Amino acid sequence: MSENPPRRQRPTPKKHSWLRPSPARAGEADTPPAPAPPGPTNGAGSIVHAAVYRDGHRISTPTSLADTYRQLREQPDGMAWIGLHRPTESELVSLAEEFDLHQLAVEDALEAHQRPKLERYGDTLFVVLRAARYLDASEEVDFGELHIFVGHDFVITVRHGAAPDLSAVRRRMESTPELLALGPEAVLYAILDAVVDGYAPVVWGVQNDIDEIETEVFGGDPEVSRRIYELAREMVEFQRATRPLVGMLHGLMAGFTKYGTDDELQRYLRDVADHVTHTSERVDGFRSALADILAVNATLVTQQQNAEMRALAEAGFEQNEEIKKISSWAAILFAPTLVGTIYGMNFDNMPELHWAGGYPFAIVLMAVVCTSLYVIFKKRDWL
Repeated sequence: MSENPPRRQRPTPKKHSWLRPSPARAGEADTPPAPAPPGPTNGAGSIVHAAVYRDGHRISTPTSLADTYRQLREQPDGMAWIGLHRPTESELVSLAEEFDLHQLAVEDALEAHQRPKLERYGDTLFVVLRAARYLDASEEVDFGELHIFVGHDFVITVRHGAAPDLSAVRRRMESTPELLALGPEAVLYAILDAVVDGYAPVVWGVQNDIDEIETEVFGGDPEVSRRIYELAREMVEFQRATRPLVGMLHGLMAGFTKYGTDDELQRYLRDVADHVTHTSERVDGFRSALADILAVNATLVTQQQNAEMRALAEAGFEQNEEIKKISSWAAILFAPTLVGTIYGMNFDNMPELHWAGGYPFAIVLMAVVCTSLYVIFKKRDWL
């Protein structure tokens, strides 16, 4: 092993004071911290997979970061591919010290919640991707976040979330050693391709959801407004994941000549850029379609409400007409009742009580009053 010197001199490990220290708990202010173990973190809690490759073939499968560093130093033409899932701060510090990663990129990878972007820090390329997958059971889009460090002899992936499945990417690359032999840039292409290909099932699922929503809108489903709003929010997230990728890939393609990218790899990356552009256009179309559907739904809801209000108004009008009729007949019947009540009070000293024409007079009076009231109500269309 001593006859094969390492390909390049690793930087001297340095302390990263830029990482914010954890606040001390009560009672620990005067207690000196326990000495840290020498070397990088050896725990494999967040290490999904690590491997060292040479000429497109796997030559070792380290079980820890320290073992990966050692085996990479022993290989003059090797490449390390380290996959992590929600790594700890100590693991990222170890990687930063070994591969001289920039502090800002490490902070982004530690905190996550970043927008897709591409940054160059010296010889290291830092890429942030937003992967997506469609959940059939809940008919929702689940987003994951992936951070990638690409150097001269290493690729480090830091995954936050369930998507994407990088094990399939690794199997694909190992099955095509001639592509893997192109180095870290080929791995970056494969990851980009996997993320972009993962958008296709999401596009199909969303298209199916939109078709269902259109049916529900014209079917009068009262819950469709909520579903439109939730899907529109998902499309905003989807747009944030796909739209920056177009500029990122064009930025990569602009550096083909400067960084000597292999011709075959250039064609692969252009193909990925075409797929991203197509997906981004579909997502933009989905947002426009959802906005139109929401407007149509609002119009239909307004029409339905107007129809209900009109029906209520008609019912109220009919009820008023009935009340008018009832009130008119009640007033007509009240007149003879009033006359009859007055003349039925059996008082001795009551005018016209012993008059011979009293009865005919009372009958005529009742008839005149009822007829007058009937004519009046009839002219006012109450009867």
